[in-house]
Amino acid sequence: MGIFFEMEIEGIRAIFVHGGWGKISAAASAQYALDRWRPHLLVNLGTCGGIAGQVQKGEILLAEQTLVYDICERMGDPQAALDFYTTALDVGWVGEQAPLPVRRVCLLSADHDLDPCEIPALRDRFGAVAVDWESGAIAWVAARNDCPCLILRGVSDVVDEHQGEAYAAFEVFQQGVERVMRPLLATLPAWLSLWAEQRLKDSH
Repeated sequence: MGIFFEMEIEGIRAIFVHGGWGKISAAASAQYALDRWRPHLLVNLGTCGGIAGQVQKGEILLAEQTLVYDICERMGDPQAALDFYTTALDVGWVGEQAPLPVRRVCLLSADHDLDPCEIPALRDRFGAVAVDWESGAIAWVAARNDCPCLILRGVSDVVDEHQGEAYAAFEVFQQGVERVMRPLLATLPAWLSLWAEQRLKDSH
């Protein structure tokens, strides 16, 4: 499951969980957290790789939908397999008052870094702008547990049809992580307060 710690943020009890990378760890960690703590909101903060020309490095993306694109069904209907793990997230409560400028997107996930040769197909078929390893699994598990989910991913690096800028230069990824994670963590209290305010409105 990884490591976790608890703290209070703006009067809200928050459990921070780090469960590892990839869809398997992400799904297992999400389910463990949901079973153990029964959260009102599951939040995932992280990074993603952007597709050059579709998104800017440093942009913060708000997932409205997630799609797992490395499923390869050859015996049945491949589209049905993709649809099964495609998840819509209800983030209407964010409204126009997001604590950070965000771009609402469909985030694609796979258990591998983006291969430059995949870009044309992902862009043309899914309108892809960015990909990561975990969002699709986390959103799917949250939906199966009827738990609202907020996924915010910062574009740490970009990949074009020839190469990824961080693939031969890990320090580029490290710098990108710091650039996007600092504002995400700094504004987490505001995101949680926004959620709590909306819940209060909905209860009346």
